[in-house]
Amino acid sequence: MKVKFKLFCNISTHLVLIICVVIALFPLFWILRTSFGSRMQALTIPPQWIFFPTLENYRAVLFGEFPRYLINSFIISAVTICVTIIMATLSGYAFARYEIPYKENMFFFALTTRMGPPIAFALPYYLLYNRLNLLDTYLGMILIYMVYNLAFCIWMIRGFFKDIPKELDEIAMIDGCSQIGAFARVSLPIALPGIVTTAILSFIFTWNEFFYAMILTRKATQTYTVQMPAFIGFMRIRWEEMCAAASLALIPVVILAVIGRKRLIRGMTFGAIKE
Repeated sequence: MKVKFKLFCNISTHLVLIICVVIALFPLFWILRTSFGSRMQALTIPPQWIFFPTLENYRAVLFGEFPRYLINSFIISAVTICVTIIMATLSGYAFARYEIPYKENMFFFALTTRMGPPIAFALPYYLLYNRLNLLDTYLGMILIYMVYNLAFCIWMIRGFFKDIPKELDEIAMIDGCSQIGAFARVSLPIALPGIVTTAILSFIFTWNEFFYAMILTRKATQTYTVQMPAFIGFMRIRWEEMCAAASLALIPVVILAVIGRKRLIRGMTFGAIKE
């Protein structure tokens, strides 16, 4: 009886997981399916499941202005994450290891930058950027996304460093390492999966961000998220080209996740098991 009940639980668990995966992946499948279809196939009801795929939509997107906006998004996201992760790693280690006066208050203040709705900061940022001539510049977008991501990164990385026993740093210093050497040779390699996880999540947040990009950019540094509504015309919505553009926008995130999948999995479970 127990064996049958255990088998039933295993089958039920797998069925639930399969259903959840199908529900999660179906929108992506539908985007890909629409991107390879014609205009008429995108609007056909009920949808055609069997058809001859075409690359015309990708050709129209790639030979238009959309690649320039993808490049803008990549430059802004890559530079932002590189700088932010360096700052967050040093700050997270300091919050986790050092006895700093008013440390918890400082940490809470850093978190408050993510608590308010973005629309509450839109006008002040716009006026400030207009005064400093940072509108529609790479520097301006990198700075705004650094502020947007830094608190989250510090919070995440601080937790990873707190899960590493301080005794490991102390042993390294007894063996002749300085505090910086103990950080670089002991704590940093152990926390690296968590740092990579934080970097990937922050890259996705920056890559997909729309609100600040819409307000603070024009043509020179406009990102792909702001350009996506351009496929919505006065007479019709170019669903097939929009889906092709969305498929292209997924490529950097998928590549990053595949490259860092091992560290991503380790980072997600970092500190989950305690002795």
